[in-house]
Amino acid sequence: MIHQFIFASPKPGMTEAAFQRYWVEEHAVRYASRIAQIRKYKVDTRVARPGDSAEPLWSGVAEIWLANETEQLASLQSPEFIDGARADEPRWAAFWRTLALDTTAHLLLPGPAEARDTTLALLLVLTKRREGLPLGDFRSHMLGTHAALAAALPGLRRYQQGHVRDGAYAIGEAPLDCVEQLWFDDRDAALAAETSIEGAMLASDWRRCAEPRFLHRLVVREHWIIGPEPRS
Repeated sequence: MIHQFIFASPKPGMTEAAFQRYWVEEHAVRYASRIAQIRKYKVDTRVARPGDSAEPLWSGVAEIWLANETEQLASLQSPEFIDGARADEPRWAAFWRTLALDTTAHLLLPGPAEARDTTLALLLVLTKRREGLPLGDFRSHMLGTHAALAAALPGLRRYQQGHVRDGAYAIGEAPLDCVEQLWFDDRDAALAAETSIEGAMLASDWRRCAEPRFLHRLVVREHWIIGPEPRS
């Protein structure tokens, strides 16, 4: 299963609130959800954190699940994508700033089952491995030592890592290597975890294995469009 993340920003002149509303209520429902190959789909809208930039890099994330590369290619060739979702993008998104990552998911701390109606806050952490660190060593470290540090965060309800799939490295480097997903009861619980002793230990580990300039954090609210049970 491919777990794809698409990070996006509002087009110039559009407020973040209008961008998020259009994505969830219009684009996702009228266009993207009609692509038959998409098995599950949700939109994560950014929730402001203290210290966030007035012009964040991204204001939302689409999470899309596809069975395999064959179905992914079929989705990109479908009229629902070409004449629908893709054609609609310029109406609301600064598509030149969009980042898409295809990942393989590793659920490392099972927690509450995915639910359509949830009040949980999701912290996304994007990383690029330290220069000179082999990809295999980075993945092993993230899934082992690093995952153990993350699992110790106070208030953590669920934890998953998405590692960028091998195809992204076929002709060069992927822009990022991993997307971590950490679920908490709410935004304040996520912030408390980040400022805890355990959070400091986790941050220290990121500095050991990842490039600081390519480390991005984003707290989001989840909006299921298709799912959480996959459609057949």
